[in-house]
Amino acid sequence: MRKILEKCPACGAALEVTRLGCRQCQTVIEGVFVPCTFCKLSPDSLEFVTTFVRTRGNLKEIERELGMSYPTVRGRLQAVLEELGFGTEEQQGERPPGEQELAAQRRAILARLEEGRISVDEAVVALERLP
Repeated sequence: MRKILEKCPACGAALEVTRLGCRQCQTVIEGVFVPCTFCKLSPDSLEFVTTFVRTRGNLKEIERELGMSYPTVRGRLQAVLEELGFGTEEQQGERPPGEQELAAQRRAILARLEEGRISVDEAVVALERLP
C-alpha cells in the first residue's frame, strides 16, 4: 500500500484527506481527516523509529541492528525529532524540564487547532488552563 500524499504535487500546499471508503461493503465516510504524527515520516525514518521502539531506545542495540556507528544513530534520531517538529537538541535543552513539558503541551494544543480538531475558543481556554 502506498503512503498517503501530504503535499499537492502541483503547488506544494498541504493536502487533507476528505474521503474514506470500505472496499468490502462500499461504505463511504466524508469529512476532514488528519494523518497521524508518524505519517509525516519518510520510510527510512519510520524504519528507524520502529527499530528504536523495538529496542526500547537502546542506542547501542540500534547501532548493532542497523549496522551504524553511534554518532550516526544519534544523528538519525535527531533528524527524526526534527522531522516530527520537535526542534533541535539545543533548542530543547535551553528550557528546564518543567518548561519543556509545558511547551510540549502548548504545541499539542496548537497542533489540534491547526488540524481543525478544536476551535480557536477551545484552544484559548486550553492554553489559559496551562500553568
